[in-house]
Amino acid sequence: MSGRLEGKSALITGSARGIGRAFAEAYLREGATVAISDIDLTRAEATAAELGDKAFAVKLDVTDQTSIDAAVAAVEARAGGIDILINNAALFDLAPIVEITRASFDKLYAVNVAGTLFTLQAVAKSMIKRGKGGKIINMASQAGRRGEALVAVYCSTKAAVISLTQSAGLDLIKHGINVNAIAPGVVDGEHWDHVDSLFAKYENRPLGEKKRLVGAEVPFGRMGTADDLTGMAVFLASAESNYVVAQTYNVDGGNWMS
Repeated sequence: MSGRLEGKSALITGSARGIGRAFAEAYLREGATVAISDIDLTRAEATAAELGDKAFAVKLDVTDQTSIDAAVAAVEARAGGIDILINNAALFDLAPIVEITRASFDKLYAVNVAGTLFTLQAVAKSMIKRGKGGKIINMASQAGRRGEALVAVYCSTKAAVISLTQSAGLDLIKHGINVNAIAPGVVDGEHWDHVDSLFAKYENRPLGEKKRLVGAEVPFGRMGTADDLTGMAVFLASAESNYVVAQTYNVDGGNWMS
């Protein structure tokens, strides 16, 4: 343990599994106390129990303001305040433009955009009241850097996250709160099985083919893993990033250059 986050407390949304869990594990290794927050409290509790005494579970539905406020209050009560937020909770869907439904649009924007904004807002209020600054990290995507024929809604939500990161970063730095984002590329995991199945449906591919192709196209030579993202997450949460404001960092094996 290098202790880069020693004495810090972190709230990570959607961290009962996958990328969020990998972030939690990395923060714990660096000495932080971590709130494992998820809409599935039972799974969050199981994850927290597996990760040890410095992890604890908090129920959080990012589409419900009452739930957001209660989660922030719970972390304040347990950890004495929030030093770090990762807005990791997100949903994915795809369809041709002529088949996009309002239900899918509303669901993705409720989680990916409104959920990010209003969780950020609640935590920023807590940080401002506490007066010690903080670090907020939003999860964007390479999909937010460009359009994709079948992925219009998801791409637009992640473009919105990049824009929100810029605006919030410029507004909150006067309070000592750094807001930045990470834009992963294609990251292997159970969520990609869902993504692959959707591409199989709309591009008439066998299951597994899209995943194989996108992995082969990454300049690094493979799809990313959750662990590939943790170094950037630790950096943006640490004092090393104090002069970094309103930026979105690509961690994608060279897929996108900006």
